[in-house]
Amino acid sequence: ILQAGLIPLLVVKLKSEPDEIQELILDTLSNCLHVEASEALATGAITLLKEKLTHSSGAIRSKAAWVLLAIGTHPEGKSVLCEEVIPALVSLLEDTDPEVQAAATGALMFATLKPQGRFSALGAEAIPPLLKLVAEETSKARLSAIKTLTMLAELPEGRKTLLDHTDTFQQCLNDPCEAVERAAKIAISVIKWKP
Repeated sequence: ILQAGLIPLLVVKLKSEPDEIQELILDTLSNCLHVEASEALATGAITLLKEKLTHSSGAIRSKAAWVLLAIGTHPEGKSVLCEEVIPALVSLLEDTDPEVQAAATGALMFATLKPQGRFSALGAEAIPPLLKLVAEETSKARLSAIKTLTMLAELPEGRKTLLDHTDTFQQCLNDPCEAVERAAKIAISVIKWKP
């Protein structure tokens, strides 16, 4: 698909195809864009995907966020996410669909790897919904939420806000998932760090 140059065509098809086909296109884009995202970025896929984040179908919202996550794994993709999509991703953190929450949190995690992404996420008030996801033991987004909050704690105002919520991370130290436990330990050390 990448070698045949089909990414721009798939992006265009997202505008006109029925929902079931859009889901298939989004799945295909997600898989392809983990490998290479420049064609999608050049065709203005971000704007279209941002629109899909507010679609009535939870499956389409979720799959659009997964595609954004795939784009965010590339350096040029992170920059575009920081500039255009973070507020929309933050609003999806409180979506009723757990798949949408997980996808949005993952995409947000990649977007906050860049300092401007962290500032943007703080400005979009990402901390309260992320803390809610960390506190929910059954949340699929828990690990990504902890990692995102850890990055936000690297900013002084993020650290200041999160100092009052270290108990939320303490609860994760006995989590059956080793990755969640390890991420919580790192989060606590970053939050409690003193310059």
